[in-house]
Amino acid sequence: MFFNGYPYHGGSFEQSYRCYPASFIEKPQIESGDKIIMPPSALDRLASLHIDYPMLFELRNDGANRVSHCGVLEFIAEEGMIYMPYWMMENMLLQEGDIVRVKSVSLPKGTYVKLQPHTQDFLDISNPKAILETTLRNYSCLTSGDSIMVAYNNKKYYIDIIETKPSHAISIIETDCEVDFAPPLDYKEPERPAVSAPGKAPAQDEEIPVEEPKFNPFTGVGRRLDGKPAQQAPSPASTSVSKDKQPAVASGAGKSTAGSSSQSTNRQSQGKLVFGSNANRPTKEAPKEPVKEKKPEEPQKEEPKFQPFQGKKYSLRG
Repeated sequence: MFFNGYPYHGGSFEQSYRCYPASFIEKPQIESGDKIIMPPSALDRLASLHIDYPMLFELRNDGANRVSHCGVLEFIAEEGMIYMPYWMMENMLLQEGDIVRVKSVSLPKGTYVKLQPHTQDFLDISNPKAILETTLRNYSCLTSGDSIMVAYNNKKYYIDIIETKPSHAISIIETDCEVDFAPPLDYKEPERPAVSAPGKAPAQDEEIPVEEPKFNPFTGVGRRLDGKPAQQAPSPASTSVSKDKQPAVASGAGKSTAGSSSQSTNRQSQGKLVFGSNANRPTKEAPKEPVKEKKPEEPQKEEPKFQPFQGKKYSLRG
């Protein structure tokens, strides 16, 4: 059957047209939506058919096997031609003057849609949800696999339709639709630091044992109290010698005064200075101890020439 010279099928509208971008008709407003401009003959044919409103159409490019869906804005195009948004022509791989087949369809209302921006710039907008809601008011339907365009602040953002429910093509007119976002196409996950094996510890964490310095007593330089130069420098005592002589010093309190006087002379020969009353009076306390433990010859031979604290005594009382 023919209507105004164009073939059509019973209760549905299906026609082939040559497509051109909106710039050919000076209708830039259709670039921000998914509506096309059709010729007046299409309106006459649609009016005679029992079709659902709003009018929705399937666009098919048989040469590239691409399918999309759209609405209609006006019926003012020239016969045999339709005008489409340029982003829709790019999405369907159409060039100026290519043949596209238009068919009327009825789509279910959408309940869920998943979107994926091409770039992260879209997420940098202060309120991308509000911008998306405002833009989708100019759209009639969404199709899985399409890429829609969102214009904001003199910049175009392209968004892929990843998934739609309850069908691969849905109507978004007067419906509440849940929207979900996938990570942008240019999104890169931050690199995670390499985790070392649990049985192996990093080399820098290994503790290096530190050797504690050994204690060497009496390694300094002896000086005389009268200011005269020392005749003989004290020999440094090793650790073993100091350990051997420590018990002798500790046991000196329980021994006789004669033994303490001999030990004091030995300590003086090693460069020690003993401060106390026993150092000044070695001969007075000697007779109080038994003669058996006393060795008079050895301290006389080892006694150094310098005797400290042998000067006169003065009383602070005057």
